[in-house]
This record gives sequence, structure tokens and C-alpha cells, in this order.
Amino acid sequence: MEFLPINQADLKRRKWGQLDIILVSGDAYVDHPAWAAAILGRFLEKQGYRVGIIAQPDWHSLDDFKQLGAPRLFFGVSAGNLDSMVNHYTADMKKRREDLYSPGGKSGLRPDRATIVYTNRLREAYPGVPVIIGGIEASLRRLAHYDYWSNKVRRSILLDSKADLLIYGMGEFKLLEIARFIKNGGEISKLDYLHGTAYISSVLPEKSLEIPSYERVKENLTDFSQSTRLVFKNTNPYCSPPLAQKHGDRWVITNPPDLPLTSQQMDSIYDIPFLRRYHPVYEADGGVPALTPVQFSILTHRGCFGGCSFCSIGLHQGKFIQSRSIRSLLAEAESFSSHPDFRGSIPDLGAASANMYGMKRKKSETCEKCQKLSCLYPQACKNLDTDHSPSLQLWDKMRKIKAVTNIRVASGVRYDLILQDKSGQYLRDLCQYHVGGQLKIAPEHISAQVTDIMSKPGRSQYEQFIAAFNKVNKKLGKEQYLIPYFISAHPGSSINESIELAEFLRDHMQYYPEQVQNFTPTPMTISTSMYHTGINPMNGKQVYVAKSSQERKAQRALLQYRKPANQKLVRETLEKCGRFDLIGSSPRALVRGNPSSDKQQAGEFKRNNKAGKRTRRSKKK
Repeated sequence: MEFLPINQADLKRRKWGQLDIILVSGDAYVDHPAWAAAILGRFLEKQGYRVGIIAQPDWHSLDDFKQLGAPRLFFGVSAGNLDSMVNHYTADMKKRREDLYSPGGKSGLRPDRATIVYTNRLREAYPGVPVIIGGIEASLRRLAHYDYWSNKVRRSILLDSKADLLIYGMGEFKLLEIARFIKNGGEISKLDYLHGTAYISSVLPEKSLEIPSYERVKENLTDFSQSTRLVFKNTNPYCSPPLAQKHGDRWVITNPPDLPLTSQQMDSIYDIPFLRRYHPVYEADGGVPALTPVQFSILTHRGCFGGCSFCSIGLHQGKFIQSRSIRSLLAEAESFSSHPDFRGSIPDLGAASANMYGMKRKKSETCEKCQKLSCLYPQACKNLDTDHSPSLQLWDKMRKIKAVTNIRVASGVRYDLILQDKSGQYLRDLCQYHVGGQLKIAPEHISAQVTDIMSKPGRSQYEQFIAAFNKVNKKLGKEQYLIPYFISAHPGSSINESIELAEFLRDHMQYYPEQVQNFTPTPMTISTSMYHTGINPMNGKQVYVAKSSQERKAQRALLQYRKPANQKLVRETLEKCGRFDLIGSSPRALVRGNPSSDKQQAGEFKRNNKAGKRTRRSKKK
């Protein structure tokens, strides 16, 4: 088995002339199903197409864009597995020092707004060749959107990139359909009917739903909020109309989302063999760091019905769960035994919410008319089958594979959904076999004001899960820990809500929380709309938003109040709020009252943190 060609040497090795399709990616080429260019390229190759990849081209000239020649059918362009702006900048607008999807982790090998830059370069190099854009960057910028990094509303990426067509979602079967159409002599301009695509039109199509124009949402916060509401109310692939948004004298049309894939279709994608290695050209740089933690991970399904306000999974993959068959998953695991790098461990078996595997609707017709954003908030939908037995059956069969010594569920679970499993078997098996001492969960916050805005379960369910987790592990005789993720400065969170969370961490955390992130407004989410407008688009109510750099830093510091570097800011913040009860030497205090004691407290922090880590390691042994 060979890598897909990325240079002339690879083409000569395969004895190929002109390629049918060339994929341009902001990531280094890793032949692994978690890399978009690899999974799309291998899927199209399986259908008989000659596919090449231009990985991380130097955009300062046209040379790299011409290295494989012109494709017979089209170019497919993606910024990579991450939005290029998220890849480059932290939530505090600082430039990241490394890029895990680049050789050696080196930063600077892709431009800001990579999809736009790459597509414009291709237009210069090959003016007549169709260009299709996709991936998470294009998907979430398909309409006018708020851009955090420029602090302005930008128009659809279709217009700035000058692409012929945009695919939103995962795209394997859509690319195949387009390839067949163009191969048979069709013009890409005629592909205005495909679900899961967006295009530019000079006329307003019949039966489309007009949303506020780019010009209106750019100038008016209420119009922007209304546009967000209309987009999210029309994400059901079974009943939503095309959405039309005017940009000047043209329309950007987004067709309804693609229908969810069947298990057979999912299997046909993931049954394809992959080398699970980076291309040899990166060897001198030490490889591609992002591969190491996921090399032998297995994805079980796509989609998420959680509907969290800050999350883009539902917008990109859809909220209907698309699961692979147990047969396909077992075959993938068994194939690892022949891989020279495999040592028996599957570091992750799951997806964004691992316990959604195999879950489905009770009555299809009910779901196919539904416009609700979440199947879990404010409570689980009665039409949702929350049976966890598909995961249990999968785990049981996986554990019987001789070459596999352990299987972890590291991608995280939806804990409020686990509470729906009244048998308790899922949590027992999870803790007994598939937690390597630590389990990731994402409560995000515990203040009701914030979790309601996030569309997340509140404090009560989180505490129920903590109790259930500890009870199960006690029965199993295991010392295992929860690793919760928290978001600071999310819309709805003021300093008071951050103090409430800090006090919760003080009283309930088993050790110092390191997993805290300031909210980053990413394009097209409900939370980003609230950040920009100060309005909850789903109910029209005003929402408090922490926008100043100082307050955002203060909210994060409060959640990491033990960190020595945060002591001064936490003390100043508590003093401004009149929370002197949290300053001093009492057990309730978050910081000491005397600034001169910061150095002493820093020493205690280091000693306690090291001691805690040693204790956890010894208990795990």
C-alpha cells in the first residue's frame, strides 16, 4: 500500500500522469482516517479516481500549487482539521507557538484564513479549473458570520474565496457525486440542488427562506441575532428549506444539510485501509505530533444531539447519530495487529460524546419534523432511545480481540446521558475496563445562569454523576478521577458566576483543575452570536457578555485561583466585588490577604501539586 501522491516523485512511483482530483490542505499529510484529506482522498481513490494531495503549500508563490499539475475534474480545498484562525491564535489573541498538524510542530506553515488564500492562488494558477471548498473553516463560514479575530462581521467565505461550490459537513459522498457529475460532462455551475452545499446565485430560488442580508447583519445586532435564530431553526435535513442571504446584488444559497449516513455508508468509508503514518517527507522534522495520541484510536460514530450553544459539531456533522457497525469497528481493531507500531493499546474508542454510539430515534417521523436544537436540554426527549447497550456490546467484543490489551474511552462522555441508563451497567463497565485512571467530562460551568445559556445540564446532574462515579469506583476498588473541562467568560458569566464556580472547585475538586479555557467565539455558533450581539437569539433576551481583556483574564484566574501567577489578580478582583470573605487564611479563602505571602503560597502550591501527582501515580499502580 502506498501513500497518496503529494509530489512528482510519488506520481512517478505510481506511474500516473494527470490526476483526476487534487485536494489542497492546510495540514501535513498523514494517512489516517482522522485527517480530512486522507479520508476523502482514500474514499475517492476506492471509487476509481486518481487523487493527489497538496499539503501545506507555500502560498507566497504559485510553485507548490502547480507541483501536481492541473486535475482533470476539480480542486478540493480545506484549511485542515481546524479553522486556521483557531489553529493560529489563543482565546486571548496570542499567536500559538506550535502547530501540531505540521511537521515537527512548526508554526507558520499555513496562512491565516487558509481556505481563502489557497483558493485565490489556485485561481491564479489554473483559472478554468473548478474549485470546491470544504472542511470546518468553510463549513462554519458559509454565511455572513462574526469573526472574533477581526472583530467584525465578514461575508460568506464563498465570495472572498471565489470558489465554485462549498460543501459543509463531512463530504465523502457529496464529493463522489460531484466527481461523477463532472466526469460525465456536467458543469459545476449546474450543481445547485445538492444537499449539504452552498453556492452563489444571481436570483432568489423558489421555496427558499430569505434571512437578513449581509449588509443588514453587518450593521444591526438585532438582525444578526434573527439570522442566527433562522439558521438554527432550519438545520433539520428532512424538513428545512434552502436558506438565502443577499450579499450586494447576489445571493448566497445554502441548501438543506445532507441526510445522515447509514451504517452501511459509514462502514464503506472506514473499511478502507490506512497506513496510519505520516508521509516519509516529514521524517527529518520528527514527524507530525498530532498523530501520536490518535494513531490507533477508533471513531465509532458521527454527529451529536447535545445541542450545546458553543459547539459546532451539530452544525458540521448534524445532530442525527451515524454509527458504524460493530463488524466494521472490530475489523479495524483487528487490523492493528499487523501494524509495526501497534503495542496493544487503543487510546480512544469513541467520538465527541462516546456514549451516543448506536443511539437513535424511537419514531422517525417525529424527529423528521422537529426543530429543537437539543435532544437533551432541558431534559432528554421522550422520542430519544437512550439505550446504552450498543456500546456495551461493542466493548464486550472488543475486549476479546487477542492483540488488544486495553481500550480507553478518552474522547469524553456525556454524563447527563449516562444518568439516563437506569441499569448503571454502562458506567460500571466504563470504570472497570475503559478508564485509565482519569475520565474526561465537560460540565463547562455550574452556575444555572450560565449552563442554561449553554444548553448544558446544571449543577445538580453534575453532582449526581460525581456521586455515581465515585460509588462505582469504590465498589470496584479503583482510585479513579474525573477530569472536568470548564469554560470561563462564556456569555452569561460575570465575575459573580466565576466566583460561584471557583467556590465549587474549592469544595468539590479532588485536585487542582488545569483544564480551563476562556471562551473563544468561533464562527456561526449560538454562543458567538450572543458574544457579538449581547442577545440570546433563541429567546431575544439580553445576555451579559465579558468582552474586556481584563475581565476575561480575571474570570479565568478565578477558576485557577491556586496558580501563583494568578494570586494578585484574584485578590484584586475579589476586593472589587466586596468578597473579603474569600481573602485571608480561613479554609474558605481563595487567596491570602497579605500580598507578601504570595511567594510562600507559591512554594506550597508547587509542593502540594507534586505530592498530589505522586499520590495519584502510586494509587494507579
